[in-house]
Amino acid sequence: MRLTKYGHACVRLEEDDRVLVIDPGEFAEAEALAGADAVLVTHEHDDHIDAARLAAARAGDSELEVYTHPALAAAIGATPVASGETFTAAGFTVRVVGGEHALIIDNLPGCPNIGFIVDGLYHPGDSLFVPAEPVSTLLVPCSGPWLKLGEAIEFARAVGPDQAFPIHEMHASEIGQESFDWLMGAKGQISYARLATGASATL
Repeated sequence: MRLTKYGHACVRLEEDDRVLVIDPGEFAEAEALAGADAVLVTHEHDDHIDAARLAAARAGDSELEVYTHPALAAAIGATPVASGETFTAAGFTVRVVGGEHALIIDNLPGCPNIGFIVDGLYHPGDSLFVPAEPVSTLLVPCSGPWLKLGEAIEFARAVGPDQAFPIHEMHASEIGQESFDWLMGAKGQISYARLATGASATL
């Protein structure tokens, strides 16, 4: 399986001629959706779903499948999926976990957020939910108003993946990202590396 990192929280998974895209939000490049067979959306925030761009992609391909949690599914014409379900999207096996967005303060933002485990790769969205099942590759959030660096490190330790790559970087400066990378590498107790936007890794 080939993983390609796009802007912020968006990743593209490819195997053979199958393409699955997760969280193509407003900071993701338009080409992330090119030729996609299916899309997974963790939650409703614009940095995780660009509704207009997704609608345009579906207008150009009526067979493009979209999956998200029930509270958002009707609004974007997607198939609803809930925590605990397992389904197939673009030929990939997807397990749904979690259920709530991480809190910032005073119960904000208080919206649903599901994570997806795709053939061993875990995209948590805006959540630090630790799944019960083994994870081979973790996409670990590295910045955001709901996140402290220490929490991200503890999350990575708790998940215990074979390898991890950061996502959700748009809230951090270049210096902040370098600091995150150094501390995650030093204290995360995992194999960790940053993928530049547009770069790929074979899983």
